[in-house]
Amino acid sequence: MPTGNRSSSKPPARGRRGSAPAADGAGLAQRLTRFDAGRHWVVSCYLKLEPRDRARGKYLIKLKNRIKERLAWLEGQDVDRAVRDDVAADLARVRDHLEHPGNLPAGQGIAIFACKARRLFEAVPLPRVYRSRLAVDRTPLVRELAALADEFGVVLCAAYDRTGARLFRVTAFSVEELPGIAAADVTRPGRFRGASLPSRGGASYAAIGEHNFNQRIRVEKHRLYAQIAQRLFELVRAEGVRGVVLAGHGEDNAAIRPHLHPYVSDRVLGFARLHPKAASPADVLTAVLEVRGAADRAQARQQVAAMRDGLATGWAANGVTPALEALSRGQVRTLLVDGAETVAGWRCTASGRLAVSADGCRGEGPAIPVPDVLDDAIEDALRQDSHVIVIEDQDDRGAVDGLGAVFRFR
Repeated sequence: MPTGNRSSSKPPARGRRGSAPAADGAGLAQRLTRFDAGRHWVVSCYLKLEPRDRARGKYLIKLKNRIKERLAWLEGQDVDRAVRDDVAADLARVRDHLEHPGNLPAGQGIAIFACKARRLFEAVPLPRVYRSRLAVDRTPLVRELAALADEFGVVLCAAYDRTGARLFRVTAFSVEELPGIAAADVTRPGRFRGASLPSRGGASYAAIGEHNFNQRIRVEKHRLYAQIAQRLFELVRAEGVRGVVLAGHGEDNAAIRPHLHPYVSDRVLGFARLHPKAASPADVLTAVLEVRGAADRAQARQQVAAMRDGLATGWAANGVTPALEALSRGQVRTLLVDGAETVAGWRCTASGRLAVSADGCRGEGPAIPVPDVLDDAIEDALRQDSHVIVIEDQDDRGAVDGLGAVFRFR
């Protein structure tokens, strides 16, 4: 039986250099797919922990509200009192775990799975989650956890200054520091301190010396940037790298871009500010997530535009009902989800289809109430290997009526 971190008072185990070991998330997903809860229910919690969620404990307030909603929903189900008490205890364990700041990961999300009757309590840090979800079901909701490694992929981060570079390989569940690069020759920084010398041929010896001094520094930088570019090219070519983040003190963080091979340059997600020598794995993860967040928001805007264009040609749908219907037919290539909307609905027992009303399940078996069909739609979309994008920007959310979809076929 999969049992990991069973104590809600202890944080999940950390890997070396402050990062969670890569096997934690991927291995947990595999174990949970085989988890048998029997007659009991399992609590699955995916929680967003972005800076705006952590501010003044907003994430905890939202979690407590969702716990109240799930307990109220469970009261309406045909479930024994003892089972309901076990679920209430599991929800309390999840809340207690998250109330301790020391249990919060460095990333922007966490997943927790609990079933007291079957001695299950697992908490795993995540770089991000689609949106905060709290589910009470017969089986754990593992699709997001299973898809995260492929969805996040491998991101390389190069943190550098004029003296050298540190390279990091960032995945959904780990931050690994790779062998770095040191500049072969480094001229002592500072302003040129040449003596005042007589002119010769219209130029002073001091002016000629200052020019050579500054030129030598420029040459040293370009040699180092060429080394970094070559190493990034080798790393990108060696495995399927999803993106590259370039990090430095300030304006220099983009100075390496002209040196990159086009194959690598096309994978640059953006630029970050990091102190190369002092940066910890947690600092690197934070910088990568900030850059990826900006790239994800740009992609969300592109997909909203694609949905709008597709509505006129029949290649898209907008609205909870048409999007759910398309999802039931396997049409959805990209599912767009309003990050703040909540829609109660139903699941048809015979077909497994989601619907916004019980009448929508006529002829497809009894309808089972679902607290939020948007949460379940995410799980169904991941099961079909669809791309899921949660819309957080206020303007973009206004264009999506709860759910939207871009189709694979008409």
